[in-house]
Amino acid sequence: MKLGFIKPDYPNEKRVALLPVDIKNFENEIVIEKDFGEFLDISNDEYIKKGCTIKSREWIYQNCDAIFSLKIIQKNDYKYLRKNQIIIGWTHPYGGGIKFMEEQAYPKNLTIVDLDNITPRIFKQKRVIDIEDIPRNFIQKNSFNAGYASTIHAIISHGLMLDNTVKVAVLAAGNVSQGAFYAVSQLGAQVRLFYRKTMNEFKNSIGEYDIIINGIEVDTPNLHIINQEDLTRVKKYALIIDAAADAGNAIQNTVFSSIDKPIYKNNDIYYYVVNNSPSIIYRKSSEDISKSFSKYVYSKDISKYLNI
Repeated sequence: MKLGFIKPDYPNEKRVALLPVDIKNFENEIVIEKDFGEFLDISNDEYIKKGCTIKSREWIYQNCDAIFSLKIIQKNDYKYLRKNQIIIGWTHPYGGGIKFMEEQAYPKNLTIVDLDNITPRIFKQKRVIDIEDIPRNFIQKNSFNAGYASTIHAIISHGLMLDNTVKVAVLAAGNVSQGAFYAVSQLGAQVRLFYRKTMNEFKNSIGEYDIIINGIEVDTPNLHIINQEDLTRVKKYALIIDAAADAGNAIQNTVFSSIDKPIYKNNDIYYYVVNNSPSIIYRKSSEDISKSFSKYVYSKDISKYLNI
């Protein structure tokens, strides 16, 4: 099958999800959008040498069986999507991709392959199927990068310099939280990890922290990690960093911010909710994504995703 790679048309997204060095024994015909690797100074010829075909964005949509887009496909590309295509990438059907599912995936009978790090799944109409041959945590390095990049970017954007007088709480102990904890500990702040089992202890002391970093993504609606009542007890002018970028879910009533405008203020609390923060360290993130996705996704026969 033809697997076409398009450049993500998403603000400040610079990650290159497929590097020529990782193209080995692929079972699909690979078609690359012209200048796909420009942010890493990868020429079109480098992809051609690996057996790829270089085509325009419109040609890829019109002729490829499957489309890979690292971030969710944006509205200006909706007109190109054809019925029954396979869409592969980070679509977030339960989160920021709900409208895409309603406006494009369901009406056009698209097969959505959502490459979530913990539970990669296939979405086809109302069916949801776990992808068994992609292991849990297959792209854990990108999640670590998200925690690290979000923390560093938020602190700098907010004009802070940490020392041992700054108290930081990091929620959960997954890959995102580990990246955040690593970043904060390197900067010299007082930092404490809170797990799900100690969340009540965190909430009882929530007003003590200058910075709160969330690394938990919530799948269940209205099951907030920090709800509106909790927020009334947060320290005035504290900074909340949602490194999991789970706007409105993990922390009630939050909205996405952007790399250009990463911090916003609401009721005397500052928030950072950037959902593509690893793009800030796009050179390292590109290497990690390309290696993992090539091994578990790109190199496999993608026709299997239709047989559900």
